Amino acid sequence: MSNFWPFVIAGLTTGSLYGLAAMGLVLTYKTSGIFNFAHGAIAAGAAYIFFELHTRNDVPWPLAALIVIFVVAPIGGILTERIARGLADAPPSAKIVATVGLLLMVSGAATAIFGAAAINFPQFLPVRTYRFGGVNLGVDQMIAMAIALVSAIALYSFFRFSKTGVAMRGVVDNPDLLDLAGTSPARVRTQAWMIGSAFAALSGILLAPSTGLDAILLTLLVVQAFGAAAVGAFTSLPMTYVGGLVVGVGGALATKYVVDVPNLAGFPPSLPFIVLFAVLLLMPKGRFVESGRKRLARERATMAPKVAWAGRALVVIGLVAAPQLVGTRLPVYSNALIFILIFLSLRLLVQTSGQVSLCHAAFAAVGAVALSHLAGGVGLPWPVALLGAGLAAVPVGAAVAVPAIRLSGVYLALATFGFGILMQRVAYPTGLMFGGGGFRTVPRPHFAGINPQSDTAFYYVALVVAVAAGALVVVLQRTRLALLLRALADSPTALATHGTSTNLLRVFVFCLSAFLAGIGGGLIGAGTTAVQAVAGFGPFESLIWLTVLVIAGRSPIRGALTAAFLLSVAPAYLGSGFAEHQTIVFGLVALVAAVASSGRYDLQSRLSTTTDRTAYRVAGPGRLRQRAADGPFVGPIAARTQEALGRG
Repeated sequence: MSNFWPFVIAGLTTGSLYGLAAMGLVLTYKTSGIFNFAHGAIAAGAAYIFFELHTRNDVPWPLAALIVIFVVAPIGGILTERIARGLADAPPSAKIVATVGLLLMVSGAATAIFGAAAINFPQFLPVRTYRFGGVNLGVDQMIAMAIALVSAIALYSFFRFSKTGVAMRGVVDNPDLLDLAGTSPARVRTQAWMIGSAFAALSGILLAPSTGLDAILLTLLVVQAFGAAAVGAFTSLPMTYVGGLVVGVGGALATKYVVDVPNLAGFPPSLPFIVLFAVLLLMPKGRFVESGRKRLARERATMAPKVAWAGRALVVIGLVAAPQLVGTRLPVYSNALIFILIFLSLRLLVQTSGQVSLCHAAFAAVGAVALSHLAGGVGLPWPVALLGAGLAAVPVGAAVAVPAIRLSGVYLALATFGFGILMQRVAYPTGLMFGGGGFRTVPRPHFAGINPQSDTAFYYVALVVAVAAGALVVVLQRTRLALLLRALADSPTALATHGTSTNLLRVFVFCLSAFLAGIGGGLIGAGTTAVQAVAGFGPFESLIWLTVLVIAGRSPIRGALTAAFLLSVAPAYLGSGFAEHQTIVFGLVALVAAVASSGRYDLQSRLSTTTDRTAYRVAGPGRLRQRAADGPFVGPIAARTQEALGRG
């Protein structure tokens, strides 16, 4: 039994900190309805500021900790609450992208200031050890567990018994009633965000000595608190803390058993996401469901048809002539063409059907590996192997569709994000994927006399595939299926009431999206001739892709072109300075775009309302009464559903 205690102690230490971070996350989610994907980035930013104060400027660590936890973190909480307030009427994807944008800004700023390399974070707590029952227990471990436990008890007591805590519970149940009682809901939410940010900062400071200062690593480490929050069903603070202990101890004990099984090395750090995935799937159906998305603007062209077609013709001519115009930057344009497929596939999920996917990079990774196996290993003709790469991603898309049947909104985003991390840590190292070396060689096109060494030939292959994918999406937009997908986004309940299987629609759109992403992943591998598991297919790539897609707008084809240009082409022309700050820029623009999509700030929605008022003034009430007499008025959701079901 003594062999287990060192693992249990280590697990209790890290689990306490996971529970601490998760309690702050649950508090802000309960009071605002915004799930803060930047919670880990706030913890990482706090650790960097503490390091700057204590290690580099010799501020005593208690004073440095007080400054970070009680001054810097609350200020960050106030700013974050202002952002959350602007997202009150935004669709679920915009709420996710806003906090992802904040994550990119904080992690990008930390990398730009302190560098990308990990920095040693010296332990500031006492490091003496004492032996209890044959087990060494460090003073730093005891202090960390004590701080976490006392903080958890204090937060629960505050939330349960204090006047402000009661108000925080009230703002969750009925903010309007709270406002009538004379307490400002906005002020209560601000206080909750200040406390949540302080808990994130405290967990980041206590975790940093064991990980070092690495913005991405520390952010992902705190992200493991998502599993603890799931154990608490994103509502219960005590169960959230217990969930942190369960996740920490379970992960530590798992390391004891997988040490002799290299293929399972990724299991212990993946346990929080296994817990997250399992809880989301095993909870009673309907427990983790958000309402349908709010469609603020119809997806229609705003330009005159002739102007639109002229613009499309110019784009096509430019793409065809690009090899003769761009010189040595041709691989950049080839990469942009490939990402048109990625963004077209992601748009089908997010903007057409209202499903949120944060594991899209995993679909692309499966496609890249499948092309390596089929074209390089099996020896299939390259076009057939590329088609097979897309088909290989379809079962993965179907597997991800299973949580989509039970979940929606932020809960679906969390499930797919956890799935993406599980793929990276558990599936990628296997021989079927990237193997122990972490990379795969992928052959370039070599059919019909195409020179595999020619960048120009590969560019035109990518162009043909991108045009074919664009044509498929355009045709799809004109079918009854597209109307059903839009109705699925607006109101699955209304669609199901009319007898349409919403589950079948979800599975289909995930499979189609995975198919296109798999082909895109195969082209990514063929373009570089070698792909790595750690570069290009991680969970953060999925976050960035969704962020860029939201920035690019809602137009089906133009949005995909714009997103591909922003991600691939623009950095090549803006120099190394922009490349170093690219994540900051993307994060800031994503934050602005997400807040702008809210009904409070949406210009297109206001223009539509203004147009309706103008029509009333011009036509007069008599004409509107006649219009009402012509037939019953139906809302946009019901109209779209009836249109979809009536078109055969």
